Amino acid sequence: MMQQNDGPAVSTIALRIQGEGIFGTLERIEQTWKRIAPNAAFESSFLRDEMNKLYEKEQRAAKVFGIFAGLAILIACLGLFGLVAFTAEQRTKEIGIRKVLGATVSSIVALLSKDFLKLVLVAFGLAVPVAYYAMNRWLEDFAYRIELGPGVFLLAGGAALVIALATAGVHAVRAALANPVESLRYE
Repeated sequence: MMQQNDGPAVSTIALRIQGEGIFGTLERIEQTWKRIAPNAAFESSFLRDEMNKLYEKEQRAAKVFGIFAGLAILIACLGLFGLVAFTAEQRTKEIGIRKVLGATVSSIVALLSKDFLKLVLVAFGLAVPVAYYAMNRWLEDFAYRIELGPGVFLLAGGAALVIALATAGVHAVRAALANPVESLRYE
């Protein structure tokens, strides 16, 4: 028993057209479509628009991740700043004695910053495997993907060290520049 075919079995056709006279070309394609398949609706779209739709989700996710990463960095810097302030307050007398004995500002800043840099390095060591795994999982969804090299992670670690140094350094310099007489007055 044969069934009658009401139209073509094709639902999508991809055409490559010249950049000149696009609207006229689309009108002729629509007329031809209506002649060949009068019962099927004609819808046209450009490939670049379809590709943009595919990546809209990724672009929204990038914005959200960027906002939350910025907030996380801000909160981490505030926490680190508070920790440095607390440590400097606890070590005020030690800093005063070191200054009286001839310690330089840079040596006091290095003394206060050394412990925090160790913490940043430990955090970096813990974060790299997790980030590598998460990034590889995310990149698996793309047809064309990059390989993650150590440069990306070293750049991120360097940025984290610079941010930590800048955050800790501000308060460490303030503590190092304080007058040692003030910290030792009541001893």
